[in-house]
Amino acid sequence: MERENKQTRREFLTKSALGVAGMALTANWLSSCSRGGTKADLNLPPMLNQAPEGNTLRAGLVGCGGRGTGAAINFVNAGPNLEIVALADVFEDRVKESQGRIQKEVGQEVSDDRCFVGFEAYKKVIDSDDIDIVILATPPYFRPLHFAACVDAHKHVFMEKPLAVDPVGARSIISSSKRADDLGLTVITGTQRHHQESYIEAYKRVMNGEIGDIVAANCYWNMGQLWYRSRKPEWSDIEFMIRDWVNWNWLSGDHITEQHVHNIDVINWFMGGKFPERAVGFGSRQRRVTGDQYDNFSVDFVYPGDIHVHSMCRQIDGCANNVSEFVRGTKGYSDCSSYIAKPNGEKVWTYEKSEDVNSPYLQEHIHLVTSIRRNEPVNVAEFTAKSTLCAIMGRISAYTGQEVTWDEMMKSGLQLGPEGGPESLTSLGSSDLVNSQVPVPGSEE
Repeated sequence: MERENKQTRREFLTKSALGVAGMALTANWLSSCSRGGTKADLNLPPMLNQAPEGNTLRAGLVGCGGRGTGAAINFVNAGPNLEIVALADVFEDRVKESQGRIQKEVGQEVSDDRCFVGFEAYKKVIDSDDIDIVILATPPYFRPLHFAACVDAHKHVFMEKPLAVDPVGARSIISSSKRADDLGLTVITGTQRHHQESYIEAYKRVMNGEIGDIVAANCYWNMGQLWYRSRKPEWSDIEFMIRDWVNWNWLSGDHITEQHVHNIDVINWFMGGKFPERAVGFGSRQRRVTGDQYDNFSVDFVYPGDIHVHSMCRQIDGCANNVSEFVRGTKGYSDCSSYIAKPNGEKVWTYEKSEDVNSPYLQEHIHLVTSIRRNEPVNVAEFTAKSTLCAIMGRISAYTGQEVTWDEMMKSGLQLGPEGGPESLTSLGSSDLVNSQVPVPGSEE
């Protein structure tokens, strides 16, 4: 039996969950701050050329796709004495490709006996005594399970966004994040704009009140069609969906969650760590080739103080593209990364790139290693989980055609995927989820 993949409002509201109220932010360097603060007051990440010297830190990679392998390479390049010593993926060919790329690009050889394949492979990496850090980069459906296992094993973590695909998964991340705090673990997520110099410089100025109080905002990720995999005759249902994961709601959370979370997260950051109270959205499927997702979303998020944020994302070829964020205040406005302007359009600050600026993909790993070597734990998992919940809230509203509130999200028992959760997936077999229907808003209560 498989979980119902529809998200009707009746089902969404009647399912319940425990232990979700009163969750405090653990992402100390992302927390809100008073106007007029300095860089030190904002708890921003250190912008170093590389991580400091220290004893060798060893990492294992769980999820050997392109982004996961890229993250592993970023980790090795973040500073001295850093090694990738184990790999895990459901598919052997992905492990081999990652093994070869790591060898070619950073000159480190992961031995064959440290390359693990299958749904249980993550356990062999996480339970390895010589591993200090685990990089989690599987499809996000598996993230809550894998993160909980990392915390249980007392491992530091880097994990790619988004952190979940449904409310239950997001709250699991928050719960595991609190346990990570208690253990003094460092957890960094792949929301790399927080490690990008241009965003940090703009953020400092907005927090210092240069545009006044924020009264409205916009965020966009409009682009062409994303990748997809055509099914091969020899692939089972599960193998096809996992290889094509970015097009399936239960595996990716739809592109509003999987990709647009970056922009939504920036707005939450610039709003001083606030999250929307409610959302009304719509979307449609017009051109997608595989999977059960939408091609576009438009969501009105309403933040405390009745501040409206328009969120828009689309993945269709041949259309106008835009990947950006925008905040408007009582004294001016900013694009969150390159300028501050007065209401009349006069720019009062323009970002000038420093020499030898690291890629933010590298900088986030420098932050990870620096935190561990300085014994100054940093944990941003809860903040990223709540940004993920924002995206999920927008998706659910668009799918159902109804207003969805933050309180409902924090109580919903909605889970996507096979009955029994990710632990129940032990083989590449058949699944009715491959026949999931595209949601039709307004068709049910």
